[in-house]
Amino acid sequence: MGGWQQKIKTHSSPKQNNYLSLLANRQRAWVEIDLKALAHNVRALKSFLGHQTKLMAVVKADAYGHGAITIAQTAVANGADCLAIATLAEGVELRQAGITEPILILGAINSPEDIKEIAAWQLEPTICNQEQALVFESTMARVGNSLPVHLKLDTGMSRLGTNWQEAVSFVQLVQKLPHLKIASIYSHFSTADESDRTTMNLQHRRFRDAIDQLKQAGFVPPLLHLANSAAALSDRTCHYDLVRIGLALYGLYPAPHLHQVIDLQPVLRVKAKITQVKTIPAGEGVSYGRKFITAKDTKVAVVGIGYADGIPRNLSNRLQAIVSGQLVSQIGSITMDQLMLNVDCIPHIQPGEVVTLIGQHYGLQITADDWANILDTISWEILCGFKHRLPRINVN
Repeated sequence: MGGWQQKIKTHSSPKQNNYLSLLANRQRAWVEIDLKALAHNVRALKSFLGHQTKLMAVVKADAYGHGAITIAQTAVANGADCLAIATLAEGVELRQAGITEPILILGAINSPEDIKEIAAWQLEPTICNQEQALVFESTMARVGNSLPVHLKLDTGMSRLGTNWQEAVSFVQLVQKLPHLKIASIYSHFSTADESDRTTMNLQHRRFRDAIDQLKQAGFVPPLLHLANSAAALSDRTCHYDLVRIGLALYGLYPAPHLHQVIDLQPVLRVKAKITQVKTIPAGEGVSYGRKFITAKDTKVAVVGIGYADGIPRNLSNRLQAIVSGQLVSQIGSITMDQLMLNVDCIPHIQPGEVVTLIGQHYGLQITADDWANILDTISWEILCGFKHRLPRINVN
């Protein structure tokens, strides 16, 4: 039934980018990826899920900014059964890297040219409605092969998928298409990270009702999946045959009330170097717009990282960093390539000293959640925001 039951061939082992590792000491700023933490998270999640449920590692958006190839390789090496991405290009990148596990494309694709590429790279698409299914069928008929497909039901997300009440007619049409083979039926929660379970429970009931209707019509789905990270951690009845794990893979919790469920370790750290240290006299403005005025003579460290690297400008005068084992405040407007820190509390600070913006050092910790809380956003957005001019340095 498509690639979900077996691999194409033996996967390759995780590899560090040695070139970037050698350059680490010469970078002004970088992102560290803790592969031991990732391995720990995958193993902890596998143990939590038990033997009956497969783990699908969601590595779309360059693995939430962590580096899709290395993350996928490490996740698979530690027990992930399959992978998910959002776009055709993301899937091709993984295949070109030698990754052979089943890969589900979560986004909707309608172009015959793209459908041919999906087949050529042995990827597995999401089919959202009957019209899309017919385009896939006509294209695959010309190709001359069959393709495993995953049918998505809309149970209340109001995004991709066929309305759950039309599940039977949707499935029956796809069953009649000789070049499409149904690999799974799935849906997606809209509020699984909220403590109020009302909407989540409603969606789950709708999903169960749809599956019951399918079984009554004589169709037994080969695989069912519904849970994202939040649902997987909060409700075991949502596990079904596999769960789609995104944020938890990277060591962050989808909601505060889930922190005690499982031990996760953050995978990503953001670091930069001090490029200059100077003393600014009292009454002087710091950075563009003079949004910070020194109240007294102030020792300022200039750090080589800015909003072009993914440090949100709206964190200006609200950001903190760890320097020499102390928590210090960012001052003035964050600029494109640089930001400034008040380092009055550090006597002998010098250019070249490393600043931790996200991560743990000397028992102090700053997380993507901390930034998200300040900005009234979500940690997903923070992780995905670090630009590629920051090299990813894989550490074990």
